[in-house]
Parts: sequence; structure tokens; C-alpha cells
Amino acid sequence: MDNKLDEGRFRELLVESDDLQSDAMRGARRDLNAYVDAAHEARHESRRDLRVGGAIFGAGALGIAALAFASPAMAESAQDIMALQTAAGLENLAVFTYKTALTLDFIGGKSANGVVKAFALKTMAQHEEHGKAFNAAATKLGGKAQTATDPKYTPVVQTAAGKIKGAVDVVSLAITLEDIAAETYVKNVGLVSTSDLRGLFASVAGVESQHKAILLAVQALLKGGAPELIALPPDIAKLPAAAGNVGFPDGFFPTSMAAPVAQGAVK
Repeated sequence: MDNKLDEGRFRELLVESDDLQSDAMRGARRDLNAYVDAAHEARHESRRDLRVGGAIFGAGALGIAALAFASPAMAESAQDIMALQTAAGLENLAVFTYKTALTLDFIGGKSANGVVKAFALKTMAQHEEHGKAFNAAATKLGGKAQTATDPKYTPVVQTAAGKIKGAVDVVSLAITLEDIAAETYVKNVGLVSTSDLRGLFASVAGVESQHKAILLAVQALLKGGAPELIALPPDIAKLPAAAGNVGFPDGFFPTSMAAPVAQGAVK
């Protein structure tokens, strides 16, 4: 099977992906800043209530009640920090994966297809930006930046990265990465404590899911021996019938591969 890519058309796909990334990160920075401000305010109010309870009631029963009142906001903040750190670990994993792939001669070296190399470089840069954004929020909330890769999925990705043979394998690995991240962020929507952070994870999950859909369509065309059909806008008349739904295999988005909130937290 000839996996040679139509470079001009695939570059259009990369440009479209870059536009989606730019839009998402503008929203991410805005939502992260709003969330950090809201979380700081909630923690400030909790501490104020605790101080008032302690000053008025000392160590008596009502003082303990004030402590109990203050604890949920602080506990929620701690969980939010872990969620952000875990998200950063997944983004670090994506960066690690593409760095590893780019050390291979047929991905980043002299024999590499120019488009495949561009895809790897562009995606790596996007994930690096995501990781920085998540870590910035975690540190503003008083947590530590997560500089390591996700502990559970790193071995999985290492195995897959070692088996890359060509364009199809790079796309398949990218699908796995986008899927893990999207499922994690979808699940986090129901676990984090504020509407701002829920909105952030939901919007990033949507972008990752859209990337996955594009990659699934690209994968299908590559495996079908029709890389010339990879284009934006596509030539509808020439696309196979399955092209209309191959990018959307799930009626409801699964979360079976989602990383638990504490999975990538800094110990």
C-alpha cells in the first residue's frame, strides 16, 4: 500500500488544526484565570469563616463546626489542583511521545516524510502549550507544577512509539493520545468544583475530540490507500461512504481510559 501523503492538502489540515488550537488556548487562558480568581476567593472566605469561628467559640463545639464548614472548599481546591496536575502529566506524555518519534530517522530525520515531521512537531508544540497552561493554574492555586509524564499511560505510549513504522502508525498513536486526554477531561467535568474549571475541561475535551475525529478520518484514508483524499474541504463525491461517520464511532463519549484525578498528582 502506498502511504505517500499529498503534502499540500495535508498541510491545509495542519493549518486548520493550528487555528483550532489558537482558539482553544485563548479560551483556556481566560477560563483558567477566572477559575484561579474564584478559587482564591472561595479559600479566602473559608479561612475568614474559620478565623471568625475560632475567635468567637475557641476550641468548643461551634469552633469545630466552623472548621467543618471551611474544610469542603479547601478539599475541593486540593482535588482541583490534582486534576490540573494530572492533565499536565498527560500533556507532558504527549510531548514525550512526539520527541521520541522525532528521534527516529523516518519521522524526524533525513528519510522522514516532510508532512509527517511537520505533524509531529506541530502536535508536540500544542501539547506543550496545554501542559504549561494547566501547570500555571495549579501553581497559582498553591500546588506544584507536574513536570513528569503520566505514570499509568507512559509505558503504553512507550510501547506504541517503539513500533512506529510510518504515517499510519504516527496517526494511530496520536489518536490514542487524544483519546486518553479527551476521556480524562470529559470525566473531570463532573469532578472539579467550579463552573469555570468545568467549562475549561469541557472545551479542551471538545478540541481533543475534534482532533481525534480528524485523525480517524485521516487514518481510514491512509489505510484505504487514498491519501490524496485528505483535504479541507474534502472532495465529497470521491469520499467512501464510511467517511461520513468514521470519525464519530461513539454515540456517547466513553471514559474508560480516563485518568483518575489523583493519578498524575505531584506526590
